[in-house]
Amino acid sequence: MEVHHHSHSSGKKWSHYFWEFFMLFLAVFCGFLAEYKFEHMVEHQREKKFIQSLASDLDADVQRLTSIINQRNHRAVMLDSLVLLLNGPDAAASGKYLYYYNSYATRGAAFRFTPVDGTMQQLKNAGNLRLIRKAAVSDSIIAYDVSSRAYVWGNEDEEEIIDTYRTVAEGVFDGRVLIAMRDDDNNVLLPDYDPVLRLTADAQFRLNYRLHMLIAFNKTMRREAKLLLARASRLQILLRTEYHLK
Repeated sequence: MEVHHHSHSSGKKWSHYFWEFFMLFLAVFCGFLAEYKFEHMVEHQREKKFIQSLASDLDADVQRLTSIINQRNHRAVMLDSLVLLLNGPDAAASGKYLYYYNSYATRGAAFRFTPVDGTMQQLKNAGNLRLIRKAAVSDSIIAYDVSSRAYVWGNEDEEEIIDTYRTVAEGVFDGRVLIAMRDDDNNVLLPDYDPVLRLTADAQFRLNYRLHMLIAFNKTMRREAKLLLARASRLQILLRTEYHLK
């Protein structure tokens, strides 16, 4: 009688399953860490690019604000001179200067500030502001954006005041003379004679009030431009310091 012996394979120990699970977990975990590190590196590179682009935009804003402040200083002199001559003993004898200074009173676009905000819009609209990891930097970026938009609104208010001045000035100054005073690049030229003025007592009174508004608003906008320039300069320094920009 044959006896068949059946071989029995020994079962795996629990420690074997544990190590299989541990090695699988370790592989998945290491893969997760590698992916996280890669994404972190990519986001850091994007952050640096945004900061470099923002710094470039700020350079343009600083240059523009510096120019605006200088032009407003010049405008203040022109407006003061216009008031002085307008209320002088013989305004008609100063006609060419009144026409000349009036041309600066009606200028608005020369003092308009439009921030270079392409990078700022990308940071805000695409949710990229989250890439800025440093709270002090992101807070300063937001504060500058708020201040620059407020300054732009101030420009719009000023242009409305300029329009009210024009409604009175159009009855005092001859438009044909004003046209002749502009060269091909729209620069204002001083006439070589004293053009006629229709300066009645009522027109003089109304011009004085509107000039008061222009002078006051010019001072306000010059002050705000200086404050905005200081904020932009501080943000520039912060970006260069925190991100080691050249």
